[in-house]
Amino acid sequence: MAPGPCNLQCAQYTGRGPKLQGLIEGPSAWDTWGVTNTLEPAPLDPADRFAIVVAEWNRSITAKLLDGAVETLTKSGVAASNLDVAWVPGAWEIPLVAQRFAQSGRYAAVICLGAVIRGETSHDQYINRSVSHAIQQIALASDLPVLFGILTCESMEQAIHRAGGNVGNKGVECAEAALAMVGLLKNCPRA
Repeated sequence: MAPGPCNLQCAQYTGRGPKLQGLIEGPSAWDTWGVTNTLEPAPLDPADRFAIVVAEWNRSITAKLLDGAVETLTKSGVAASNLDVAWVPGAWEIPLVAQRFAQSGRYAAVICLGAVIRGETSHDQYINRSVSHAIQQIALASDLPVLFGILTCESMEQAIHRAGGNVGNKGVECAEAALAMVGLLKNCPRA
């Protein structure tokens, strides 16, 4: 890799990255726009620690999200001893613990997992909106990946499908995003 803008190590874009392979046919949009350098994630550091905050409410769903996240992280090289898990009563309580983890300076990323399922009232909408906003603000204020892995479903059936069912496991996807963001931020310039 050659030094790119801001003296960052940048890889020449080939259009054959792991997530892009097969998605781009012919000249890519990046080629059209004249982009020649793409930041690539740095490799995982064995010392990288990850925190996971998981809601106890709807545990039959959230435990599967947690299993998927932990399996993904450990298969990617994160030692089990570098994972800290905190169970909180429900999704509403996730941001406070996520903020503590983020502010501690001990973690490369914080993964937030929960399941809010619509009931007879609009209660779920208030929870979802507030928690998603809070998680975003924690990430921005702490300059740390704080991942939103909270299912916002209309029914228990939808939640089951997203916790290892026919739509995949959002805990896995959240852990993959955490790994990607940790690596990418290592190569991004600081303000």
